[in-house]
Amino acid sequence: MEAFDPAELPELLKLYYRRLFPYGQYYRWLNYGGVVKNYFQHREFSFTLKDDIYIRFQSFNNQSELEKEMQKMNPYKIDIGAVYSHRPNQHNTVKLGAFQAQEKELVFDIDMTDYDDVRRCCSSADICSKCWTLMTMAIRIIDRALKEDFGFKHRLWVYSGRRGVHCWVCDESVRKLSSAVRSGIVEYLSLVKGGQDVKKKVHLSEKIHPFVRKSMNIIKKYFEQYALVDQDILENKESWDKILALVPEIMRDELQQGFQRHSNSLQRWENLKNTINKFQKNNKNDRCGPWLEWEIMLQYCFPRLDINVSKGINHLLKSPFSVHPKTGRISVPIDLQKVDQFDPFTVPTISSICHELDVSSTKEEKEKGAESDIKPRTRDYKKTSLAPFIKVFEQFLENLDKSRKGELLKKSDLQKDF
Repeated sequence: MEAFDPAELPELLKLYYRRLFPYGQYYRWLNYGGVVKNYFQHREFSFTLKDDIYIRFQSFNNQSELEKEMQKMNPYKIDIGAVYSHRPNQHNTVKLGAFQAQEKELVFDIDMTDYDDVRRCCSSADICSKCWTLMTMAIRIIDRALKEDFGFKHRLWVYSGRRGVHCWVCDESVRKLSSAVRSGIVEYLSLVKGGQDVKKKVHLSEKIHPFVRKSMNIIKKYFEQYALVDQDILENKESWDKILALVPEIMRDELQQGFQRHSNSLQRWENLKNTINKFQKNNKNDRCGPWLEWEIMLQYCFPRLDINVSKGINHLLKSPFSVHPKTGRISVPIDLQKVDQFDPFTVPTISSICHELDVSSTKEEKEKGAESDIKPRTRDYKKTSLAPFIKVFEQFLENLDKSRKGELLKKSDLQKDF
């Protein structure tokens, strides 16, 4: 993998936006079949340029205008906002109060830094393969609920380029949801509550909701390897004291003694489960609640969503295929069929794909000689390791198209019946 040097970013971005960015697919996504007039034209884009110069309320008439502007500006970061009542680039000319956000995908932002109180391998912006499992579990849990509990069909999951993942839910009905409904959906999906001062962040009631049960089924598949082996959450007194803080006081002494007798996290976790069972049988009070073990597992593994990102319709979120200016990694779509295989460390960097393009272009020129200028280029991204990720994106777009055609057929059939 090419090492990434931020000093080279301006030059690399020029090449990336000129020859590698998937404009056609990108426009096809945000234009949503062009069925709604001015949908794309009323969409807000914001660009962050070199030296943190930030330009909001950009909008474009069509794909070629978007291309030209991106190639002129070479943004370090692209954010996507809402579809407004008027063209965002004319928002200053609209009378006060009339410029309103009207539609937007339902989005989720999951960031590894929100797990700093429960991961032991890294902190702040750092990630490693030992904590990435948190993102794998988050995608599986949230995606299952969006699909099965809410019936949302079109979910695009994207790696943020550094330490997290984003999800764009793109169903037509979902894009029209009010902030209140969005808040309700996020509330449904949130179990870990309370800031840094709150020790116990998960409280289950006697009646376990099916959403909790189904989420637990996913966590159970990963828990032993992730929490007890990789994170070693009961490794020493310092780490197990954090877990003892989550159990009722009457159990703490016995657990403390038990933990000291055992030599590793796996044995100590067994000891914890046995002790909880014993206390439940002996003390019929619900302070030990039957779900204590689950509450701990959820606190250590359950997805932590940035609620504000999902609630607001006018909230901006980093665009797919944007480049992370610190790591150089591209924000690539994640294949839901292969979530467990997704590895953030093998995601192409802008330097690696620009290098691959150079190599293949040089080879072609040698093979073709002088005629190379006449023949149109095959799609350049296909010569790089960005290709499989664009394929995932195209599959997502295919499904959107199919749904749209299905809806149009339904409507025309209904009209025939009248």
